[in-house]
Amino acid sequence: MFRIFTVCVAIFLSNVAHANQTPITGNVSSKCSIFTDITGVYGNPSPNTLSTDPVDGGVIPVVRYDVSIADYYTAKISWPNSFVTSPALDDALAWDGEVEVLSVSDTNMAGYEAAKIEYDNVTEYDLSVAGSTWFKVTSEVSYGFDKSFPGGEYITNVSADCIAK
Repeated sequence: MFRIFTVCVAIFLSNVAHANQTPITGNVSSKCSIFTDITGVYGNPSPNTLSTDPVDGGVIPVVRYDVSIADYYTAKISWPNSFVTSPALDDALAWDGEVEVLSVSDTNMAGYEAAKIEYDNVTEYDLSVAGSTWFKVTSEVSYGFDKSFPGGEYITNVSADCIAK
């Protein structure tokens, strides 16, 4: 009986001793790239307003999406709704903005603007055509009720993501 038990254990251990795990690895490169073509600047047309509108002394930021494979990505772009850096502010801020197609590399992208989806401060575009698309992102913020922004540096960010479908 002991001999049968020993043989069974030896067979079991020989199977375990020869087990092997062979890894399989891979890297995936995104076929969607995002670039800042123009950095935005806030103008200060009135004491309680900051605006990227050139009429107000601002510069509208421009974000470029380059897509090498059509219909696999969604552009998700958010205009600012908070400051990353600012002086201490003790009153409410009212944010407004807009994301719009500025230019495209392919005429088949002409429908992007009409098909966009907007919610909160976010705009989404189905990148259904390979090529480059430039988006302009306007931003305006008002401070309090007839209150002046304190002097100092104000920094916000446009958020731009490329979401794989």
